[in-house]
Amino acid sequence: MKGNEKAFEKLIKQESTKLYKTAFIYVRNKEDALDVLQDTVCKAFISIGTLKQPEYFSTWLMKILIRTAFELLRKKKKAVAMESAFLENVSFVQKENDLDLVRAISGLSENYQTVILLFYYHDLPIRTISGMMEKPENTVKTYLRRAKAELKAALEGGKDHEQKLV
Repeated sequence: MKGNEKAFEKLIKQESTKLYKTAFIYVRNKEDALDVLQDTVCKAFISIGTLKQPEYFSTWLMKILIRTAFELLRKKKKAVAMESAFLENVSFVQKENDLDLVRAISGLSENYQTVILLFYYHDLPIRTISGMMEKPENTVKTYLRRAKAELKAALEGGKDHEQKLV
């Protein structure tokens, strides 16, 4: 916050893997994820003075990343549809069930995707997510409940479809 570039770089390195994975889930390809990550770092460096509490650096950075990812998606007018290139590049998804979950998450609305990723992938509390999304805590809880219901339906629907094929 005092302009120490080395300290900022160290903090970014600590967060880079988490940020990249999150960006990749949103934009679904390596190049765009790297662009989102780079833009996020630039925006964070420029606006580090606006961070009021240093202990929330990670949360603040994630908020910038999510907004940057949605901004890129809107600019490119990208469809959220799953592409085969996305499936080939998901190196951190290990099991077929995980891949089904990623597909199901990608089918959710922006708000639902965000609450699922922040709550389950980043283990952030409802209060923190509420601040990041600038929504009341009860709204975040509602998004989370509805997102889980949609995920359950999507995952069960996929199993039903597979059983019909067999």
